[in-house]
Amino acid sequence: MATLSDIKRIVVLMLENRSFDSMLGQLRTASEAFNGLSGEESNPLHDQADVSVWTSSATDALAMSTPTPDPGELWTDSNMQLFGLDGRPGYLPPTMNGFVNNYVRQTEQPSTNYSPKSVMHYYSPAQLPVMSLLAQQFAVCDQWFASAPCQTWPNRFFLHTGSAGGYENNSPVHFPYLMNSVFNRLSEVGKPWKIYFHDFPQTLTLTRLWPHVENFRPFKEFLSDAEAGNLPAYSFIEPRYFPDIELPNDQHPPHNVGMGEQLIASVYNAVRSSPQWKETLLIITYDEHGGCYDHAAPPLAIPPDTSNAKPFGFDRYGVRVPALLISPFIKAGTVLRVTPDRCLPHQGPPHPFDHTSVISTLRKCFTLGPPLSNRDAVAPNLESVLNLALPENDGPAAVSALNYAATPGELQDALNAPLNGMQKALHEAAAHLPNIENLQQKESIFREIETHVESLVHGFLPQVPNHQTPADALLFIKQQLKSFGL
Repeated sequence: MATLSDIKRIVVLMLENRSFDSMLGQLRTASEAFNGLSGEESNPLHDQADVSVWTSSATDALAMSTPTPDPGELWTDSNMQLFGLDGRPGYLPPTMNGFVNNYVRQTEQPSTNYSPKSVMHYYSPAQLPVMSLLAQQFAVCDQWFASAPCQTWPNRFFLHTGSAGGYENNSPVHFPYLMNSVFNRLSEVGKPWKIYFHDFPQTLTLTRLWPHVENFRPFKEFLSDAEAGNLPAYSFIEPRYFPDIELPNDQHPPHNVGMGEQLIASVYNAVRSSPQWKETLLIITYDEHGGCYDHAAPPLAIPPDTSNAKPFGFDRYGVRVPALLISPFIKAGTVLRVTPDRCLPHQGPPHPFDHTSVISTLRKCFTLGPPLSNRDAVAPNLESVLNLALPENDGPAAVSALNYAATPGELQDALNAPLNGMQKALHEAAAHLPNIENLQQKESIFREIETHVESLVHGFLPQVPNHQTPADALLFIKQQLKSFGL
């Protein structure tokens, strides 16, 4: 079998807010070999009949944007989803029976908009042909959990730093975020890395990455770097979070999942046709479940550090999310897991795969030194998925998503829609960037960044414009990125 020494390039694409069941639950027949949906799963609705999982065969804009409106994503929402309407977090396995009751209690829109069945929806393989084909041609992991039952930022922080810094939600923001990251470790040992982004990279919230502004590159450069064989040791890809000349492709509910399929296809096709294909591992996963139903109870977890975080100690994994592993060293049809049984122990070991498994893999692959936290110290790395001795599984030469393009009216509606929670947080993050646009010398840039971070440490709060729509917010974000040199 191959080892991580055979891998010279790792590429990670992290999408938004979908559970395993909602995207891959019916990839295969549910069995001891694949922990998917049987079709009999349901959730209670207070004082009414239970609501069952369901799907449809439609591929129109409405069908591909379910659930709509957006489910609850806060830490408090996750607790209700995991433990039920009257349940309380504890050491027993979650009952996973609070998704519907939490959904109908959302208040961002009128209550009549929250159809109870919306959050129990799942997509069929025919609706997601790219994900489904890649999962069958390479590997799918049915034991990959979000690192915490929390919002997007905490889980993305876990992927990069092994910790959420003690913050269970995106907002309020807590600048500066000073956690050390795997990107910094790569720089310390001379391994090149890049973050490829579409509009605003959430990774820019990590202030220790600000001196590495040149490593943040537009997504189109990922395509050209792959074609030229110039991908760095580690590539991290962020999707389009805001509508612009195209709809978002992050798959955040209720964004059209077909746009995300197109992004996945673009990334795979670029890697597959690259001269570096034979030495590359591509990982596609999601930051958190975004309130979408999943039946697999997340187990207890090792806290990332010894601090007494309140109100949450980060001692439980989040809801299970999709994860695809793609490499010519992977046998077609592989299902990756740490235990052969469908149910993990409630408290490890064996610990399941989570976002810190990426850090664990990078540390071993590129000799990055000790763990960043107690969490990535115990996280299984991905070496076991490399179950071929030679890079002989080339998979499909290219994949194609369903043909979908937004109408002008649909795009305009997206531009004028209220900001979702992720967009609000990114808009606020942009306001915290230092202005280094007119500085030429590295010493001057570093000095300005250091001064700006110091002011944030001492309580400086930059003014955040009161933008209400993606159109206005994105215009401000572009201005802030320009001032930051991007």
